[in-house]
Amino acid sequence: MNKADQIEYIGQYRVIRELGRGATATVLLAEAPGRVEPVAIKLVRFGGGVDEAQWTRRLKKLFATEGAMARKLDHPNIIRIYDTVLEEDRAYIVMEYVTGRELSNYCSFDTLLPLHRVVGIVFKCCLALDYAFKQGVIHRDIKPANILVDDEDNVKIMDFGLALNTAKKSETDSTFIMGVGSPAYMSPEQIKGYPLNQKTDLYSLGVVLFNLLTGRLPFRAANTAQLVYKIINAEPPMPSQINPNVPVSMDKIIGRALEKDLYSRYRNGAEMAQDLSAVRYQIVDDNWVALDTSRLDVLKKLEFFQGFEELELWEVLRISTWRDIPADVLLMREGDEESAFGVIVDGEVEVSVEDRVICRLGAGEVVGELAYLNQDAPRRSASVVTLSPIVYLDVSNSALSLATEECFQRFQRKLVATAIRRLVAADHSLARFGDQARQPAATDKLEIELELEPMDEPPPDNAGKKTS
Repeated sequence: MNKADQIEYIGQYRVIRELGRGATATVLLAEAPGRVEPVAIKLVRFGGGVDEAQWTRRLKKLFATEGAMARKLDHPNIIRIYDTVLEEDRAYIVMEYVTGRELSNYCSFDTLLPLHRVVGIVFKCCLALDYAFKQGVIHRDIKPANILVDDEDNVKIMDFGLALNTAKKSETDSTFIMGVGSPAYMSPEQIKGYPLNQKTDLYSLGVVLFNLLTGRLPFRAANTAQLVYKIINAEPPMPSQINPNVPVSMDKIIGRALEKDLYSRYRNGAEMAQDLSAVRYQIVDDNWVALDTSRLDVLKKLEFFQGFEELELWEVLRISTWRDIPADVLLMREGDEESAFGVIVDGEVEVSVEDRVICRLGAGEVVGELAYLNQDAPRRSASVVTLSPIVYLDVSNSALSLATEECFQRFQRKLVATAIRRLVAADHSLARFGDQARQPAATDKLEIELELEPMDEPPPDNAGKKTS
């Protein structure tokens, strides 16, 4: 905080320092009378403008909701609320101070936690949500940013400000719940505005689990409308397809958590926790090693992979084979029926047709793309021989078919663009051996003007009717 904004006391609590600041709230560390441990205070100031009146009413209701929910919840994996104060121009919540980090810090592929830790963390979340529902509370905004974890994997779910009290059946409560939550983690029924139960939190937790295991969301889109469509209609990819360290048994758990059909989804958190515990005992903790990023760094520098997201490059490494090939090796034979293609990571190859050299290709270039793109007749159009020892990324058709939709489409666009670029270059090469082109009489490009013909007058209403 700036000096002008510094606060010494909030009510009876002495402020120590600021912990963080968001769009609507400031979080402060403070001392509480009669308490040894410090507390965290979430402070919100309400605007006085006419335009902010509706937003202020909404914030006040969120605070009132969080305070009401706090009185119901007492669980080791849920942030404990000590006090809730609602004033005319501000409101604040006094809560347990936790030193952990948000799970959002571990949702990219290069920061993923070991598998056994992920399972243990989500297991505790399952039990916490199961407990909350038994108290009549649905969170409705489960996402990585609302889950804290420390180095000992102590878990705390926070921010019950959007929680739904299932014991309250009033119309005002049902209209208030519409449109809240974080879209990427929302269940299909939540997006549709249907009545909610504990299964909506389990769906969101399934998305969190998917995110922690793969470094990506199950549904990704360019805009909210596309995202909503996918959540309602599309099937998510299997986590084991994206991260080879994820056991196939985990696919079934996430698949059930993300079921669009409520009757097929987990009934409660305890049921999901039971399945997670079975997988947990299949995992050997000592098997986990940090990711080797050296090959990823090499791919980032290659021309062919420009535009690929880092997560997609990890997937490329998973579905392809990294090969070291010596010089003078026949990599592809003209006329052979095969459709695999590959990218030269290092070294140089010679491409020939009918024993005549047509080009040499080096690092960052793809070979075999025409046979792959021509699936109706996948036949090699040229021979490829290594001129030097090369590092080669071998991609088979069957392996690429297992890639996620985003990665598959990225490959398709790159291969088509490469084929077009080479065909254009071939046209320019052929032009050097062609006859002189015929010159047209007129040098201006032919333009065709279209004129709309007037429509016939419509027949009268009584046309064709018989008279009596």
